[in-house]
Amino acid sequence: MFNNKKHAGMLLSAKIEELNIDNPLLIGIPRGGVEVAEPIAQSLQAPLYVTLPRKIGAPFNREYAVGALAPDGTISYDEFTLNLLGLTSKDLKPIITREQLEIKKRLELYGPWGQLPDLKHHSVILVDDGIATGYTVRAAINSLKKQTDNPLILAVPVLPSDLVDSFAALVDILIYLEAPADFRAVGQYYKDFSELTHEAVIDILKKANAVQSQQ
Repeated sequence: MFNNKKHAGMLLSAKIEELNIDNPLLIGIPRGGVEVAEPIAQSLQAPLYVTLPRKIGAPFNREYAVGALAPDGTISYDEFTLNLLGLTSKDLKPIITREQLEIKKRLELYGPWGQLPDLKHHSVILVDDGIATGYTVRAAINSLKKQTDNPLILAVPVLPSDLVDSFAALVDILIYLEAPADFRAVGQYYKDFSELTHEAVIDILKKANAVQSQQ
């Protein structure tokens, strides 16, 4: 169990340092992923940005995910669930439009750190505070793959054991700390799983990238 997200990030950082990654760039999924990424960025002296994938909920229940949308428009559907529910991409168009607007709003909130630089010059490390269903992380990975052929690393403190192989196949390197078979929720593996405010996340981004600008 991790004390908090910063503690989880420190543990991940120790494993990532062993890889001697060339020209790393951290991308956190707000808000928890940025908090986990903070000590990793400090350790690697790497810039820290955000990506903002959004879950696509079913029309009858927004919390029932059927896929996810990345900021560049990349959509990852759960085809099995769509078929099971008798849904098509046309049925989801209003929901996707709404989520696109929310992504735009949040990108504006995070300012320059929501606009990714040219990733062709970096080894990208995508960070989240854990994976449950994996919809948003998968959408983020598929989006980032369109932007670079360089190594893509996924670093998460915890994910279900039955998702390890599928995510390892999506990226060049998967780094994780726990992969329980009896996984129920990401929060159960943290003593403190409280969420930062958007303002606190912005403060982390400012400090991380201020260090970079001074180098």
